[in-house]
Amino acid sequence: MTLSSAPGKVYLFGEHAVVYGEPAVPCAIERRARVGVEQRSDGKLRVHAEDLSLDGFTVEYGGDTNDRPDVDVAENLVDAAMGYVDGAIEQVRDATGEPEVGFDVTIESDIPLGAGLGSSAAVVVAAIDAATRELGVTLEREEIADRAFRTEYDVQDGQASRADTFCSAVGGAVRVEGEDCRAIEAPDLPIVVGFDGGAGDTGALVAGVRALREEYDFAADTVEAIGDVVRNGEKALAAGDLEELGRLMDFNHGLLSALDVSARTLDTMVWAARDAGAYGAKLTGAGGGGCIVALDPTEATETALKFTPGCEDAFRAALAEDGVKRLE
Repeated sequence: MTLSSAPGKVYLFGEHAVVYGEPAVPCAIERRARVGVEQRSDGKLRVHAEDLSLDGFTVEYGGDTNDRPDVDVAENLVDAAMGYVDGAIEQVRDATGEPEVGFDVTIESDIPLGAGLGSSAAVVVAAIDAATRELGVTLEREEIADRAFRTEYDVQDGQASRADTFCSAVGGAVRVEGEDCRAIEAPDLPIVVGFDGGAGDTGALVAGVRALREEYDFAADTVEAIGDVVRNGEKALAAGDLEELGRLMDFNHGLLSALDVSARTLDTMVWAARDAGAYGAKLTGAGGGGCIVALDPTEATETALKFTPGCEDAFRAALAEDGVKRLE
């Protein structure tokens, strides 16, 4: 069996706006998806998943995702999980010139699915790396990121950006603007994550923002304003100015709320973090439920979140300097 892992991520700035060509700055965190792959001779796929907020499932099929695992989870999450695996394997078949190859795929993850921490990107990145290496092909990280992006783009009906997959593949802090993806320097950020136990529907949330932009000029202006926040945030990041980073994160959350992608639980956690003395706090990812990210070098924010109604978990997250890791 060939085994790879890839990290999740938080957005310091720029989610949703990055879909429209504005810059975004995500950071990889040490919460990882681990994917083990073993070639099989009959051309079928057997996928066994643990964690992923799905209580685990196993399904064997010939590449047809109509074979759904029988688990008590929102259908869009299960379908997305299966779609990402299918898409990753199709990229592997294309990259290796093995169109009929089958695999046993085992997925373990400590990244909540659909919660804004890049779980799908981490699974796809790790799966592409492990499966290509199982067939004797080692891809550069940039190619893994590109193929993982194509998978997310297809599953999300053309509404994905390169941010999540590039960040997961290369690690650290990255800057993404359209096709331009690059690693950037970042200080040791005191990242705290709060999780409400839920998950947003990424496709629906992205479509909602698109509809607002088409209906209202000021919604389009709001998206552009997020881009301005990101550009100022890059300067603060380069200077290591945590206070300014926090203020700009607060601005970013307000703009995302105006685009109707926040949720009561997310707003409650954001305010709990701010009241506890965090430099700043905002939702991370698509929104609608899931996670917030705060900056606080003390224990105050993590403690406050653990006692906040609606917060299921709170934890400190170290910056993941390495992206995809080749474990076996």
